[in-house]
Order: sequence, then structure tokens, then C-alpha cells
Amino acid sequence: MSERALGKGLVLVVEDERPIVDLVRHYLVRGGFGVHVEHDGVAGLAAARKLRPVACILDILLPGLDGTDVCRRMREAGDWTPVILLTARSDETDRVVGLELGADDYVTKPFSPRELVARVKALLRRAAGPPDGDRVRRLGPVTLDPGRRMVEVDGRPVTLTPIEFALLGHLMARPGQVFSREELLASVWGYAAHAGARTVDVHVAALRGKLGDAAALVRTVRGVGYTADDR
Repeated sequence: MSERALGKGLVLVVEDERPIVDLVRHYLVRGGFGVHVEHDGVAGLAAARKLRPVACILDILLPGLDGTDVCRRMREAGDWTPVILLTARSDETDRVVGLELGADDYVTKPFSPRELVARVKALLRRAAGPPDGDRVRRLGPVTLDPGRRMVEVDGRPVTLTPIEFALLGHLMARPGQVFSREELLASVWGYAAHAGARTVDVHVAALRGKLGDAAALVRTVRGVGYTADDR
């Protein structure tokens, strides 16, 4: 079931609670997006592959495949479409698992539909544009090329999600500068710290895992936040 709107592309919403679907669809369309809705994970995954939406909003608790499984299968297939998970407040473990599997963000129920749309727009801005300009950045063994959206460690390509790429680019643009989690949420995610520090911590952990031997480039400054340096 699709509803087209002008301007900003198609958002896939996979949610089995129809009142939530109606609310989210209304605000997305009002925000200039087209909307395609599916009510179970299997159909949602098929729609993601067929329609190539600009973003996906996935409920975690879905019939067939849950939202984290849908996200995992998308990432395994090389699909890095921005993903936002919808979760219940009690689903902290599922939220963390979802972020570790490559989701870009999560929103807890009940939520503000305006905030959800704002988060979609923020993710799309990050996915569309190179972080902090298009100059190639090198720090230690890591090279980040914003124009080509490519990261290499000692010449080896590394695949990052849009948020991981933006996070690394933001840190590498200012080597040695320490950023609090709240500053990173504002600058990289594009909104205030509603999601909490755990969002940043999980993405940093995932980024370090992908950087492998160069993981120490992203350094924790205890009690403050994170910085990038090659010492």
C-alpha cells in the first residue's frame, strides 16, 4: 500500500499497529515524503528490496520477521538504506541489538510523529552529503574520502553505515578535539539528545569493530566523550 507525495522520496513503514501506521503516514506525507506500508517483516523486506526507499521505519515486534531481522538481512545484502527502529520502552536489549546490526536510530513508543519525521530528514541529510566538506582525510592508517563515500584501513575498503561514516568523518575532521555524546548527537545525528548516550556508544562500538586493527583511532575520553587521534 503506497501513497506518493512530492519532493523527498519514498519511505517504507513496516508496522502492524494500524493507528500508528495512520499517524506516521500522515506526518510523513505532510513532510513531503511518499509512503509505502507493510504490516509484517517478510513483506517489508521484500518491499525494501523492490522499491529501494530512501529510508525505512521498522517496528521491532513484527509478524514473520522482526525488525532487527529485517535490518540484519538488509545489511547482509549490502543495503545501507537508513533504518529507524520503533521500539517499546522496555525493549532496551532489542534496541541495542538493532543498532549493532546496523540500524541508524531508534524511537521509543509512544513517540512524537513530528520528531520521527525530523529524524528521517536528519538521517537523509547525512546520507546525502559528505561530512564536513569533501576533502580527503587521513589519520594514522585510516583514509576517509567524503566525495567517494569510501573508508580504507591500510588500503583495505571498510563498509560503514551512513551514520557510522558521518560519525567517523566528524571526528577525523577535528583530530584531537573531544566531543561529548550530546555534541555528537547534535552534529552527526542532527537532533538533541532525546535518544540518550547509549545510541552514540553503540555506534562507536560498531565503528571500532569495523576499523579492526585501527579501532584505537577512535578514543574514549572517560567522563567526557570521544575523540579521534592516532597516538
